[in-house]
Amino acid sequence: MKHRLLSLCLAGACAWTSALLPVQAQQAAPAARPASAFSASVATEWFSLALLLAQQTPGFSPPVASRAFAYMGLALYESVVPGMPQHQSLAGQLNELQSLPWAQPDEVLHWPTVANASLATMTRMMFPTASAENKARIDLLERSLPLKYSQDFDPNTVTPEITNRSETFGKLMAMAIMTWARTDGGHEAWGPLRRSQQNYVPPSGEGQWSATPPAFAPALLPWWGDVRPFVLKTSSACAAPPPPPYSESPSSAFYKEATEVYQVSNKATQEQRQVSLYWADDPLKTPTPAGHWLYIANDLLKQQKADLAQAAQTLVRLNLAMADAFIAGWKTKYTVSLLRPVTYVQLVIDSNWVPTLMHTPPFPEYPSGHSVQSSAAAGVLEQVFGANKPFTDNTHNDRGWGPRSFASFRVAADEAAISRMYAGIHFRSGIEGGKVQGRCVAQQVLALKLTR
Repeated sequence: MKHRLLSLCLAGACAWTSALLPVQAQQAAPAARPASAFSASVATEWFSLALLLAQQTPGFSPPVASRAFAYMGLALYESVVPGMPQHQSLAGQLNELQSLPWAQPDEVLHWPTVANASLATMTRMMFPTASAENKARIDLLERSLPLKYSQDFDPNTVTPEITNRSETFGKLMAMAIMTWARTDGGHEAWGPLRRSQQNYVPPSGEGQWSATPPAFAPALLPWWGDVRPFVLKTSSACAAPPPPPYSESPSSAFYKEATEVYQVSNKATQEQRQVSLYWADDPLKTPTPAGHWLYIANDLLKQQKADLAQAAQTLVRLNLAMADAFIAGWKTKYTVSLLRPVTYVQLVIDSNWVPTLMHTPPFPEYPSGHSVQSSAAAGVLEQVFGANKPFTDNTHNDRGWGPRSFASFRVAADEAAISRMYAGIHFRSGIEGGKVQGRCVAQQVLALKLTR
């Protein structure tokens, strides 16, 4: 395979770089200092801003937000992995991503500068509909980080030439990844349906999903299960066990599950109500469920004074897992197309019942997206920080809902999962099946070979 030379003019600086190298030809650039010599501050600052952008940008439903975080995590990792001597690119391991730009062996790069430029570029491309105020925040953060973290951006060792070269490489990496991102089927999902997609018509029949009160909103992102996964070979690679057969017989397992939701929702304790609201993570009010777990990881990286290499490894695995969890979960949701508890209870048990804590989201029940995504996130964080790592979740402190402390990531994920039954919007089988699917996704992501 011949090298393809790309001529780029970025930020007024033109550079020839050998791009799209075969994976086996990639070698680490001999930087003056490796990525592990720098703090994680550039990474954690950019992902803190991403949480704000996901919360404040219309159209960033949970699946869309998880996709943005995943591409940012990948851009971070691929930008600094040449400065991680024992690690390798994920090109050749992710679906349809065969190669990426690689730093020249004789180039000295400054990894915080590379990461800053790459994340700034990727953030702009992932949040093109951000408000003018938030676009200004992106520009300000890019300019301010070298001043705020002078210990990582020492002007005595980082020459203008190195800075210029590092910024060029970071931008090049982000643009190369964005070229791949545009082919995944999820690009611009925040906008109107693409012309090639027909309007979604839910299947009819006994036990099938239909729009739910009070808004009876149309199905959210019915095609998201067809978005190209990052790691899973197909969106159906991690199957959830089937739910109980649909039945309206009082002796059936399905009826008993519906009765459980009905009774628990009606008699929820104060603690159960708090759990429901804490993990709701509604879009436009919070950074979404994926953002909740990203906040936890970002917080732990800061608390543990992680270095840039550690942050890159953690954030790429976590965000790839959450993105694939939403793709897998959505594929199962619209394949099974199971009705929601509110529909079943009104038809069979109590025609006047509606969940009192929150409205039912506009998509099929099985499995619980919170269960899939939280279990996938917990599986990755267990590997990074330890299976029995106690931690305090500060995600919603500024909203007056926290902090909440947990004995482990699995305990937190299980609470996030069961919160949906307390809220009256999921059956127990949807919660438990989602956990199985999420753990499978985590295992697939953790099987990626980051080290040589």
